[in-house]
Amino acid sequence: MIHQYQLNGYNIVLDTCSGSIHVVDEVAYDLIAGYKEKPEEQLIRETLAKYGHLDGVNEAEIRSCLEDIRQLERDGKLFSEDNFAPLASEFKDKNQNVIKAMCLHVAHTCNLNCSYCFASQGKYHGERALMSFEVGRQALDFLIAHSGSRHNLEVDFFGGEPLMNWEVVKQLVAYARSQETAHNKRFRFTLTTNGMLIDDDVIDFCNREMNNVVLSLDGRKEIHDRLRVDYAGNGSYDRIVPKFQKFVAARGDKEYYMRGTFTHANPDFTKDVFHMADLGFTRLSMEPVVCAPDDPAALTDDDIKIVLEQYEILAKEMLRRKKEGHPFIFYHYMLDLTGGPCIYKRLSGCGSGTEYVAVTPWGDLYPCHQFVGEESYKLGDVWKGITNESCREEFRSCNVYARPECRDCWARLYCSGGCAANAYHATGSIKGIYRQGCELFKKRIECAIMLQIAEKDL
Repeated sequence: MIHQYQLNGYNIVLDTCSGSIHVVDEVAYDLIAGYKEKPEEQLIRETLAKYGHLDGVNEAEIRSCLEDIRQLERDGKLFSEDNFAPLASEFKDKNQNVIKAMCLHVAHTCNLNCSYCFASQGKYHGERALMSFEVGRQALDFLIAHSGSRHNLEVDFFGGEPLMNWEVVKQLVAYARSQETAHNKRFRFTLTTNGMLIDDDVIDFCNREMNNVVLSLDGRKEIHDRLRVDYAGNGSYDRIVPKFQKFVAARGDKEYYMRGTFTHANPDFTKDVFHMADLGFTRLSMEPVVCAPDDPAALTDDDIKIVLEQYEILAKEMLRRKKEGHPFIFYHYMLDLTGGPCIYKRLSGCGSGTEYVAVTPWGDLYPCHQFVGEESYKLGDVWKGITNESCREEFRSCNVYARPECRDCWARLYCSGGCAANAYHATGSIKGIYRQGCELFKKRIECAIMLQIAEKDL
């Protein structure tokens, strides 16, 4: 399978299964499009009729181009066969009991009252709670015990707002570090925060211990303060932006991301991305809101059309700023075309429910943070382990080939079937398809590929 598209003056041909990308002229672009559909002589006649007036376009050149296409096909770089389907379930079977990443919900409470919050203001449709050190320690012990030969383990401190349980976060980091040598493990920590409680202690500790920090900012003040408010209804922009700027300045070259959410209020989200870049932040992410279709914040089909255009605007502006010496990174445009994820990751996705679990303040285990509170998806707990084997088996069987709609999609080895949680909330099944998410993902991949091509011309 191939995918062809034109963007920013480039004619791009992607071979789905080999990952080969070809940038071609208009003649080759049309020849590739008709190569499998039309007899060669008809294709030559039609190409001559359309392009014969151009210098250098004649029958001999067209035949030479067709021979180049045939050679690429023989080399497995065009129209390559899909030999991956039989591997999809086999990979997960081999890794069925190894857990390598954990999301620790240290705080099921929050000091903001964001109406679009998928976590119900941090409560996850349950009670407010803070994780005790004892529960967190048991969770880390569970991760170590079930990580097999994995050396690097990932732990995300999440909420709600994890800084509302800051002392326990620090205690758990110290405990994990104390276990590394004995168990031949190395912990990599991430913290996600709304910024309200950031102080010098948070900055210093995170810059020593956190491999990544995710800072929540929705962009322009009027957009951010529309939904990200405290319980008195006051916006948080003016309180958090100076803290974020101080945090990032002190962080140096360590990883961080500004993570925003765009909603029906701002499908023109590039204005918010550019605003964050103008504030001095250079590692940016903007995600579409995840909520019920009847929620006032939900993106409509008309919004999606705007968002698709915005992704192209974003890519072109990123090129312009890079050329002028002011580049920034956009998370969804980070794409390694020469290597990238291994075929296991491309087929199986994020590993939720198999390699990745979320832990509530009470020690309950769920497939990921977006399933917390869905009782049918409770896997077990950090003392007894995973006892809901049918649930884990459901996630183990979830791969890009388990979804009929994905089998003929050109982007399947980039998205790995998409987010299981989004699919569940959109369709009621983790093997369903979140239609809007698919549209947005494919556009982001097209833009990311174009960016890498264009950057070589700068």
